[in-house]
Amino acid sequence: MSPTGPAASDFPALSAQGQVTFLGAGPGDPGLLTLRAVEALASADVLVAEPDVLDVVRGHARAGVSTPELPVVDSSSTTAGVPVLRDAANLVMEAAKGGRRVVRAVAGDPGLDADAGAEMLACAAAGVPFEVVPGIANAVGVPAYAGVPLRDEQGADVRFVDARTASDRCWSEVGVSDATAVVSTTLDAVAAAAGELVSAGRKPDTPLTVTIAGTTTRQRTWTATLGTIAQVLKQAKVLPSPEGHRPVIAVVGERSSAAQRDQLAWFESKPMFGWKVLVPRTKEQAASLSDQLRSYGAVPHEVPTIAVEPPRTPQQMERAVKGLVTGRYEWIAFTSVNAVKAVREKFEEYGLDARAFAGIKVAAVGEQTARALIDFGVKPDLVPSGEQSAAGLLEDWPPYDPVFDPIDRVFLPRADIATETLVAGLIELGWEVDDVTAYRTVRASPPPSETREAIKGGGFDAVLFTSSSTVRNLVGIAGKPHNVTVIACIGPATAKTAEEHGLRVDVLSPEPSVHKLAEALAAFGEQRRDAAREAGDPVTRPSERRPGARRRRTTT
Repeated sequence: MSPTGPAASDFPALSAQGQVTFLGAGPGDPGLLTLRAVEALASADVLVAEPDVLDVVRGHARAGVSTPELPVVDSSSTTAGVPVLRDAANLVMEAAKGGRRVVRAVAGDPGLDADAGAEMLACAAAGVPFEVVPGIANAVGVPAYAGVPLRDEQGADVRFVDARTASDRCWSEVGVSDATAVVSTTLDAVAAAAGELVSAGRKPDTPLTVTIAGTTTRQRTWTATLGTIAQVLKQAKVLPSPEGHRPVIAVVGERSSAAQRDQLAWFESKPMFGWKVLVPRTKEQAASLSDQLRSYGAVPHEVPTIAVEPPRTPQQMERAVKGLVTGRYEWIAFTSVNAVKAVREKFEEYGLDARAFAGIKVAAVGEQTARALIDFGVKPDLVPSGEQSAAGLLEDWPPYDPVFDPIDRVFLPRADIATETLVAGLIELGWEVDDVTAYRTVRASPPPSETREAIKGGGFDAVLFTSSSTVRNLVGIAGKPHNVTVIACIGPATAKTAEEHGLRVDVLSPEPSVHKLAEALAAFGEQRRDAAREAGDPVTRPSERRPGARRRRTTT
């Protein structure tokens, strides 16, 4: 049948020129990127962004994307009259004229970025096609994360002021009004901005909040008045500081009162807000756990303690995989993500895919193992209904029945150091087991020196131990965690190993699950925060505690 649609010649020819997407990266939280921003990043050939913005967007860019470095130029070093804008515009247009898809990412929203506006005009003048993907503006997103609503049911006016460029007329108009003022400034210029508003007519007792590093886990907010903000920052030992140049958002008006922030500061009230948590697992293993920790306000830091290598003699694994295809097995049982990965790699080596599992029953221990199988296109037939372990799998595994089971053999791809519990249990149920070494586990290389120093020096607020081997290997490659660090263990056996290494265990998971362990640590953090508030003490992270303070182990 011949096609009835328009011919390719009916469409205008596309220009060989590329396209530029001006993209708003938001205030700092990568989770605030829009769906359209993620789509644009995934198809970009070139990504142009300052370092802080690059950290936010890079995770959504495709592998191999070019990220040319922009020089960091401030107002005191632009004596040659060549600002960052010009460098960025040249990079963007050069790449676009070469037929490449360019994403120019800026903080906040590109519509409120003067440099981005000038770069858009430069593209227009050069005939370079471009589009704009809006982002959440800093002046809107940061107050929302600080628990400072900008409007209420009365619908008061909101005025946005950039203190760097505000004219005397601007300060006068805001000063004589009763509008909520959202002031973009720097930490060391907050007091001067407050003085401008007071001089223009605002009362010195007008409340204001000042938020630094908004929407990130480094966020910190101070509540004061226009007349007291300088004193508050000095008493908090925030100023003077070499970080005084860092940008802040100040909200001036009744909506920034302390009483409201006590009720609405949802972000900074998370149970582990700002905690730096060591996760001794690979990035792939720790992905969902790290996401869960971030939901509690923590900053996860993955440190692999175990490296996975192929078996020394691959012939046994090769025979077993071929046996899957020829119908040698009734079952295959996966006890780890690494086992799924090892079998999948063999499949790909032989040009096989998930269809080779047709007619074979598949068992999996743990939700992450099951998810890895589903990602491979295989839905497990059996996952333990109770404890996610070899013992839990045996509780649900059916005994061999020669009437209903045409084949009596199980393929068990595992690590070289796996225990014999599962093999012995399956044999007792009447099954023949091919216990195959699918991969070897070896101690990982030591982490970078700064990570080792943070572990030993108390730079981490907590560490999660998910097995006895993670305890032994972390201590072996990086040293023993400092005594101010909260130690959380997945079960009694792991806790015993930690104590044998001289560690005080503070948190014990009620179930052998990494997610229950994270929940238990979050509950510990919440109890600790509530206790500080009840005592009238400031809420601090464990790494900020006085060394030697004792804590009791908790479970949930």
